[in-house]
Amino acid sequence: MSHREFSVDSNVWLEITASKLDIGAVYDWAVTDSCGAVVLFSGTVRNHSEGRIGVHTLSYEAFEEEVIPKCREIVSEMKNQWSDLGRIALIHRVGDLKLGESSVLVVVSAPHRPEAFEAARFGIDALKATVPIWKREAWETGSDWALGAQHVTTVDQVETTSQPKTSAH
Repeated sequence: MSHREFSVDSNVWLEITASKLDIGAVYDWAVTDSCGAVVLFSGTVRNHSEGRIGVHTLSYEAFEEEVIPKCREIVSEMKNQWSDLGRIALIHRVGDLKLGESSVLVVVSAPHRPEAFEAARFGIDALKATVPIWKREAWETGSDWALGAQHVTTVDQVETTSQPKTSAH
């Protein structure tokens, strides 16, 4: 299972997949001649969460028909706030993941590092807040949905510490 979309100009890569994420391929795709910065955020499975030790597996489920449309909204807002971004990738896995595996990638290229960092931070914050993807944790003594789950919101309700800059070097 994989839903993948590239925008018409090939500068946006949106995907939900059960396959292992190829971090190197996404990074290579994001590099362009006009961008001096590529920020790659990879969320990985760790061995603990709020009050749960010995986490060994995460299982992600999604309302798949809504994932790509919600990601398109995030990209639109990213381009609105940081108009000179080069390429943007929002990619999320579904299914069972083991410790150390990447569950989500947010990759942004831009002419300069400040906007690349800020846009990537906004991208992951917005993805977690607005895209209907949920995780179930399995740990030493049980399994259940993640305690940090939140209600899905809209992109304009995303709170982040990133603030767009008008100029950067």
